[in-house]
Amino acid sequence: MPLFSEVYPTLPIDALVQQSMDTTEATVDAIIRRGYARNLREFAALISPVAESRLEQMAFCSQRITQRYFGKTIRLYAPIYLSNECVNVCKYCGFSRHNKIPRVTLPIEKVIHETKLLAKQGFRNLLLVAGEHPKYVSNGYVEECIKECIKIMPSVNLELAPAEVEDYKPLVASGCEGLTVYQETYHEPTYREMHTHGPKRKYLWRMDTPERGYEAGFRRLNISALYGLYDWRFEAISVAAHARHLMQYCWKAQPAISFIRMRPAVGQWSPDPKNLMGDRSTVQLLTAFRMLLPYAGLNISTRERPEVRDGLVKIGVTHMSAGSCTEPGGYESFDQEKWVQTQHQDGEQFHIADERSPKEFSEMIRRQGYEPVWKDFDQSLVRPSSTE
Repeated sequence: MPLFSEVYPTLPIDALVQQSMDTTEATVDAIIRRGYARNLREFAALISPVAESRLEQMAFCSQRITQRYFGKTIRLYAPIYLSNECVNVCKYCGFSRHNKIPRVTLPIEKVIHETKLLAKQGFRNLLLVAGEHPKYVSNGYVEECIKECIKIMPSVNLELAPAEVEDYKPLVASGCEGLTVYQETYHEPTYREMHTHGPKRKYLWRMDTPERGYEAGFRRLNISALYGLYDWRFEAISVAAHARHLMQYCWKAQPAISFIRMRPAVGQWSPDPKNLMGDRSTVQLLTAFRMLLPYAGLNISTRERPEVRDGLVKIGVTHMSAGSCTEPGGYESFDQEKWVQTQHQDGEQFHIADERSPKEFSEMIRRQGYEPVWKDFDQSLVRPSSTE
């Protein structure tokens, strides 16, 4: 099986970006009449400037595809930040080691407490997040967190530093089902510029993380770029190529794609305005992904404002977070008064844009005629019968 890091340099990403900018209305209309995109070239056409005038038609196609394969449901999840300790220096991240923030790693007892708080709100789908520090996996900490959380949550997923296959296997054996890893930017010169110190500088190593996770046994693989670091069309085409590669070679796992845009964070550098993706472009991108990848999960987090998230419920999204905190221990200790005064919380990675409670958010989903899904499976207690 070829690794994506071996395939990616052979792909004409820059040419596809230029083709996107040169796309004609007739080309976009032909794809919309068919109702789906067949390849990266047609995906590039759907994210073109001229396609923005066809946003309503694209949204209709996306809605129809999503309802066919996922029904009128939105799967809800919440993150728990285990730690904000990090060995990397990343210009855009609040956890970057050069930022002067309180560094915290939650004890197991606190992780259990935070998980129970989320369970009381209805969640049964958990994402465990940590700053990128190698000690989490090597000392068994994450493995123990999973074992305890799985007693409360039937679905536990991870977003932490890339690791070797052998390091992932105990996490899968402990009950974890999904792995999230964001390349941040697929544009290598920008990647080098953004990541100045630490193991995250390994551009190709990070790119192949989903495949190592698949080899270890994860059955959900979630990828994305961080839109705002480089040209969003370049990033989107790269993510699409990566997702198609995973669907071909990691076919036993469900692929998922997140849509994450820059958010204010402690010590954050100022992104180039020309790289930022606006609201309409976000909608356009989501519908284009759905038209290219009908079976993929599409994820929108609380990074996005309420009005944006409300508008995306019906047109292609399948997974959404709610009531999120992005600091360790934040569900119990969030200081609302401090946030009002300073517009940040000590120790958080970034501040969320949608601050509605899980209850408020689920009610919004129901008003739109969709069903909020808190869990969609239980761990099986059935063991295969012996063949002896």
